[in-house]
Amino acid sequence: MGPDYPTDLPFPILVKWLDCRERLSLQVHPPASIAESLKGEPKTENWYIADTLPSAQLIVGLRQGVTRDQFEAAIKEGTLESCVHHFPVAVGDSILVHSGQVHAIDAGNLILEIQQNSDTTYRVYDWGRVGLDGKPRALHVEQSLKSIDWTNFEPEPLRGAPTSGVIAECDEFTIRRLVLGAGEKMLFQAGEQPRIISMVSGSAHVHILGKEGKGLGPESIIALERGANGLLPYASTCEITAETITILLITEDFT
Repeated sequence: MGPDYPTDLPFPILVKWLDCRERLSLQVHPPASIAESLKGEPKTENWYIADTLPSAQLIVGLRQGVTRDQFEAAIKEGTLESCVHHFPVAVGDSILVHSGQVHAIDAGNLILEIQQNSDTTYRVYDWGRVGLDGKPRALHVEQSLKSIDWTNFEPEPLRGAPTSGVIAECDEFTIRRLVLGAGEKMLFQAGEQPRIISMVSGSAHVHILGKEGKGLGPESIIALERGANGLLPYASTCEITAETITILLITEDFT
């Protein structure tokens, strides 16, 4: 992590693959301004669509004009679906979901979620479902209502593109999409910062180099296939070489 990173802090980022066979509950994470008062932690996250069915959607934010009173009434009436913002997605799309935004992932999405390291999730609505015991799952309505950003209407995803560029930027992290042609290389120098690499398509390998830019033997070459995630440490110079047309996500600026 580098010489200045406090050794008593946990790793600041979580990386997850979410294979959503059914719609997840409608959730919200508390903003930093109120998280401590709720005995929780803020969590900003980014969703990258690695695969999706034609009918799949995401739910992020409120429908235009929905008020807190309308939202609360819809919870009681079981009609909350009409209050939240649905939109279709395609492979390569992504959206940054800030603390305070209500959100849910629809069935049929395979998503790479890169998020602030936090374990606080408030479930505000579960679409009328019951758990394995036949009872409704626990909700956190009071905490959710205090956490929701009531000014966040109909955010839109960043649509996929075949070019390199920043796809998410916030106080907690930056994510870049890196597109490499077959045989193309990208060098990351030691002493800059730690980075997370996530393979979303194609194949490549990473070569860990010594201080003079020389290889350290066969064990220093690591194959990267779709679905792989890895940490490029602060202390290592690493060279990534694409073997086919490859798309990686580079998560950085998280220290």
